[in-house]
Amino acid sequence: MRFFSHLEALRSSVAALRANKFRAFLTALGLVIGNASVILVVTISLTSRDYILDAIQRIGSNLIIANYEAGNNSATSATAADYVKIADVEAVRQQLGSRIVAATGVMNSLDRMRVEGHEEDIAILGADQYYPVVRNLALLRGRFFDGSEVAQRAHVALPTEKLARRLFGSQAESIGHTVKLHGLPFTIIGTFKEKVSTYGATELSGDNILIPITVLKDFTQIERIDPLYVQVRSQAGVEQATKTVQAILESRHRPGAHYSVQNLNEILDTARQIAAILNAVLIVVSAIALVISGIGIMNIMLVTVTERTREIGLRMAVGAARRDILEQFLAEAVLISMVGGLAGILIGVAIPLSVQFFTDQFAIPISLVSIAVAFSVSLGVGLIFGMLPASRASRLNPTEALRYE
Repeated sequence: MRFFSHLEALRSSVAALRANKFRAFLTALGLVIGNASVILVVTISLTSRDYILDAIQRIGSNLIIANYEAGNNSATSATAADYVKIADVEAVRQQLGSRIVAATGVMNSLDRMRVEGHEEDIAILGADQYYPVVRNLALLRGRFFDGSEVAQRAHVALPTEKLARRLFGSQAESIGHTVKLHGLPFTIIGTFKEKVSTYGATELSGDNILIPITVLKDFTQIERIDPLYVQVRSQAGVEQATKTVQAILESRHRPGAHYSVQNLNEILDTARQIAAILNAVLIVVSAIALVISGIGIMNIMLVTVTERTREIGLRMAVGAARRDILEQFLAEAVLISMVGGLAGILIGVAIPLSVQFFTDQFAIPISLVSIAVAFSVSLGVGLIFGMLPASRASRLNPTEALRYE
C-alpha cells in the first residue's frame, strides 16, 4: 500500500509542476547553473593543472636549476665573488660524474642590434656545447657549436627562430650571414627554439642569440652564471644530486652567500598544491550557488503551499494523511532539484566534450567525482530545502485550510 501511496504522491507532484511549468523552470534554473558551474570549474581546473604539469615535465623531469640568490655582503666586489662561476660548473661535473647527463651554465648580456629597421636591445646568451642537451632545445636549421669551438672561442652564433625571421626574413636565409655583437663579427651557423614553451619563465625570451660562453665572458665585467643547469641521469637520483649541488656551491663560496637550488620535482609539487587549493576554492564558490538555488526552491515551495492551502485542506478532508501531504510537496522539491541538477550536469559535461571537436592539442578530463558530487548535492538540496515547506503543508489544520481564501 505504501508503494502506491508514494506513486500517487509522485504523480500529484508531476501534475502540479506541469501546471506551473514556467515557475518550475525558473526555480530549477539556479540548480542548472550551479551544477554546470561545479563541473565546468573542476574540469577547467583539472585541464589547467594537467597542461601546466605536463609542460613542466616535458622541460625535463630530471632537471636541477641553481643560481645565486642573496648574501649578507654589501660590498660590490664581495657580492660579485659570490656569483656562480664557470669553475663551479666544472666542479659540479667532476663531483657528480656519471650520475648526471650533463651540467651547463648560462651567462647573459645585452647589445644593440638593428632589427627591422631600428635599433633595439637583444639578449645574448653564452653557453657551452651541453646547453642544447640539458635545455632540450630543438635545432631548426644548421648546427649547434661543439666543444672545440667553445674551447677555441669561435665567433659563431645561433639566433632563435623568432629573431632569425626578424633579422633575415627566414631561418634558411640567416645561415652563413654575419652579425655584429659587441663590435665583433659572428657567423650564424644555425637557428633553434625551445621544444616545450616555458612562457618566458626562463632565460629564453624569444629574441635571443646564443654564442660560446668563453667568448661572452670577455664582454662582461662580472663573471656570473645565471642559471646553472644540471640534468640528472635517473629520476631516483634527483633529490641527492640537488643536495650535492647545493653543498658544492656553498663550499666554494664564502659563508653568508645563499643559493637557490631547485629541481622540477619541487616545482611540480608546488604546482600541484596550488592547483588543489585553487580547485577547492572554486568548488566552494560553486557550492554557494547551489545553496542559493536551494533557498530559492524553499521560497517558491513556501509560496506554493500558501497558494494551494484550500487544495491541501480538501485532500485532508477526503482522507489524505499528513504523511501523504508531506510526501507530495517534498517530492515536488526533489523533482525540481533533480531535473535542474541533471540538466546542469549534462550541460557541464557537454561543453568540455564539444571543445574537443575543435582542438586536439590537449585532453580535457571529465571528473566523475564532480559529477557524483553535483548529483548528490542536487538531491540533498531538494530534500533539505524542501522539508520545511512540506512539513508546513502537512501541519495545516484541514478546517482552517478549507476556509482559506
